[in-house]
This record gives sequence, structure tokens and C-alpha cells, in this order.
Amino acid sequence: MAHEYGDRATLKLNLGIEADDDSRDGQLDRALAAASRSIDKTCGRRFWLDAAPVQRTYRTQGRIVCDNDGELLLVDDIGSIEGMVVEAGSGSSFTVVTDYETSPDNAFADGVAITGLRRVNGTWGTARVRIATKFGWPAFPDDIVEATYIQASRLFKRKDSPEGIIGSAEWGVRNLSRRDPDVWALIEPFLLTGFG
Repeated sequence: MAHEYGDRATLKLNLGIEADDDSRDGQLDRALAAASRSIDKTCGRRFWLDAAPVQRTYRTQGRIVCDNDGELLLVDDIGSIEGMVVEAGSGSSFTVVTDYETSPDNAFADGVAITGLRRVNGTWGTARVRIATKFGWPAFPDDIVEATYIQASRLFKRKDSPEGIIGSAEWGVRNLSRRDPDVWALIEPFLLTGFG
């Protein structure tokens, strides 16, 4: 898929594998891909950015938050607003909307995605909103990258722990925990409500 949150060279370094040893590259690539997709599923979102604008349509019902500043439409993570087109309407009749603000304020400056569009002192007043933009995050968060390496290392080593049991001279034999506490601590702030 090529949307992994880490690279093979760094994973090799973390595992103590020589850079020129390519005998396990396939296993390492699978571990990185599986760790990245597992984080996506657990968080309920993805952190890679679309290569080109994609169009998505949202029903406004259940996605509108009303406050003193107007109506906030909750949307999937948006990682770039360059060339973004927002339209409101229904059926085959949509009209371009330009009087909105993105939320949270300063999202890209803070390294996070846009998650809402606010009609300041106004309403969306329609059944559907259509957005064409690049969905995802502007860049991979550092915590997500680190969690990916930890989880990919764990998955790579899994072949050495049949039945979920691992042993070492220092600690003896023990069961692997179902969830790595370090991975969980790193990704927990990124969980969407209702996921995880």
C-alpha cells in the first residue's frame, strides 16, 4: 500500500539487523504494513494524506455541532486545503460554499488535521455537504511513527514466540500481553470517540 508510518531502514536499525542484510526484508515490510494498518483501525482514522483530491459527501444530520459562533460540520480528517471545494445541496443540485472557517483553529500550524468546517454566525441549512480535498493528516505525527516501530518490531519477533509465549535468560518464560502498553500510550490521544 506504501502508506506505512515508518521505513525498513529504521526498523532494521531498531532491531539490530545490518543494513545490507536483505534476507528478511519481506518480513520487515509486512510487519510495517500490518502495524500501520492496525494503528489506523484502532484509532478509527488514517494519518497518510491522499495524493490527489478526493470527493466525499456527508449527511449533515448528526454531524452538526451548534454553538455561539455558528454551526460546525464534523468531517473526516483533512490534511490539505489547497484546491479544496465545499458544496452544499442535495440530489444533483449543489452550490459552492465559501463562507466557512476550518476547525480547530491553527490546525496545520499545530501539526494536526482539520476535523470541522464552521459556518460563522450561520447554518449549513441543507441535507448534504460535498467536499473535494486531500483527506488524511498533513504529516505523520511523531507518536504514531514511534508506535509503528514498536508494533512492527513486536510483529516481526512474533515468529519467535509460538502460542504467544516468549522466553529470555534474564526474565524466563512469560506470556505476551495482548496490547503493548507503550504503543497504547502513544496512540491513545489520537483515538476517535467510539474507537479503540
